[in-house]
Amino acid sequence: MSRVAFLLASDFEDSEMKVPYDEVIKAGHQAEIIGLKENETLVGKQGKASYTVDKAISKVRAGDYDAVVIPGGSSPENLRLSPEVLRFVKETNNAGKPIAAICHGPQILISAELLKGRTVTSYPPLKDDVVNAGAEFKDEEVVVDHNYITSRTPKDEPAFVRELLKVL
Repeated sequence: MSRVAFLLASDFEDSEMKVPYDEVIKAGHQAEIIGLKENETLVGKQGKASYTVDKAISKVRAGDYDAVVIPGGSSPENLRLSPEVLRFVKETNNAGKPIAAICHGPQILISAELLKGRTVTSYPPLKDDVVNAGAEFKDEEVVVDHNYITSRTPKDEPAFVRELLKVL
């Protein structure tokens, strides 16, 4: 059983959180929602899903988890300014653990300066940001590059989840 951290803030893309979260649990792994404030209720931008933060980012370390998932929507934009979120993602990357980011999720990897020399995908309008951060952009449903798993949009969720479960 793996412990998976889901980095989340309000206005996440509902299905990009719900589908991987449900599938990780269904596969027998432990999923924890990590946000800026413990016990805060976070609501998806479609209003179809809401979650309560299990632990504040200030209370967790990368060593506590086997993988990190970064759902899209406006959540990554709300998290990328947190030095603690960036520290956590850098520590996870330095340990070579899987980081799965969908849609706007790679914005956190950009802010953490972790894309140089990597091959990823994202929500297509972020292509210039990804390239400017030093990555090669591929317009594909899922791109796996070493410990990174990236996807573009909700329609890519089956491929995203498939690759995530493979590494768990």
